[in-house]
Amino acid sequence: MKQAGILNRITKPFVAVVERHYPDPFIFLIVLSVLAFILALFLTDASLSEATWAWGGGLSLLLSFTTQICLTLITGHALAHTDSVQQLLARAARLPRSSAQCYAWAALVSGLCSLLAWGLGLVAGALMARQLAKVGEERQWRLHYPLLVASAYSGFVVWHMGYSGSAPLFVATDGHALQGLVGLVPVTDTILSPWNIVAAAVTLIVVSLVCPLMRPAASDVIVLRIEQADLPQQSEIADTNRGLAAILNNARFLSFIAGAAVLVYLVLWFVREGLSLNLNIVNWSFLAGGLLLARSPTHYVELVTRAGRTIGPILLQFPFYAALMGLMSDTGLVNVISSWFAGFATEHTLAFWGFLSGGLINLFVPSGGGQWAVQGPVFLQAALDLGADPALIVMGIAYGDQWTNMIQPFWAIPLLAIAGLSLREIMGYTFVILLVTFAVFGTTILLVPHIS
Repeated sequence: MKQAGILNRITKPFVAVVERHYPDPFIFLIVLSVLAFILALFLTDASLSEATWAWGGGLSLLLSFTTQICLTLITGHALAHTDSVQQLLARAARLPRSSAQCYAWAALVSGLCSLLAWGLGLVAGALMARQLAKVGEERQWRLHYPLLVASAYSGFVVWHMGYSGSAPLFVATDGHALQGLVGLVPVTDTILSPWNIVAAAVTLIVVSLVCPLMRPAASDVIVLRIEQADLPQQSEIADTNRGLAAILNNARFLSFIAGAAVLVYLVLWFVREGLSLNLNIVNWSFLAGGLLLARSPTHYVELVTRAGRTIGPILLQFPFYAALMGLMSDTGLVNVISSWFAGFATEHTLAFWGFLSGGLINLFVPSGGGQWAVQGPVFLQAALDLGADPALIVMGIAYGDQWTNMIQPFWAIPLLAIAGLSLREIMGYTFVILLVTFAVFGTTILLVPHIS
């Protein structure tokens, strides 16, 4: 990497500001909570005690979801560190033929996996970034590790356009809460619509092209952080005796039986439910794969133990985000914000204002399903009043939800935990991706009413 990318000069100020002034994710969360309290007190009829009650009641809203995310990280991390997957990732990381291609490859792999399942995208993106960094060291490429990780997170910007998109799947499910208002909105009109597929492809191409253009010059400080503890290694708990315990602990067929049992269940699931992916199925897929590929039950326990250190920030912060969601929802603050945007929209601009309001609300409620539950009714009612296409409104809000993830640390936490970086080291780069994808998403949402 002899020369900097052509966008490096534009990116540098963002990186400098973020590294100097952007708070840690937990501090960011506290500031958001204080702001939400102030807005709720001034923009709604809620009193301080009512707002506090709504906030406190929300603390437990995401407990099951928190468990799911922790399992995603632990089982995904353990699977990725089995010998076979390490070899596969290493081979995939060798496909780029230049340092610039590494950044594009990290974004592309993460984006394609995110379109299949958002949890898979986060785990796969972080692990691919680590493997690319290792390959860069071997080939003596001066790769910038924070930009590699930022590129991987940038691919996540398309998750709501894919198979695990919360809002489009919600309105396509028979019996959903808003069916009486808009009926069923099939996925062929939303995530499988030609215009959304084209937009997803264009977004991934643009992001994959922009990430290498942000690379710093070789003279700049290059950070590579690959810990020896994360490299494949032999069992840390070696049995020195030859008794029954040692035989069972190291018996690969036992972990294989457990993994096969989970795999059989997954086969039955897909036979009965079709190609229906949710976070639980992703987790059980990771679990089955890890058990099947582990050297022994003891080896898999070791892999899970090493993965467990990634979940601390999630266990701390997710309850506070749940409380923030409860505050925004129960005080009516989300309805106030959504109604303000919808109030001056037209038939052709309603989806665009849904996109912008979705991006704003996502900063406070960074959950696709939770955000749609509180924002969807306002915009779908406005769509009915204005004669706008409900499918476009759904995708407009979905685009906004995924868009501001580039500056919202909530979803970066799992990826950063695996990658071993802090938020400030990547957010300057993802801010540039925020600006670039605004052009793609905004243009799509504004053009579709005129071409459909």
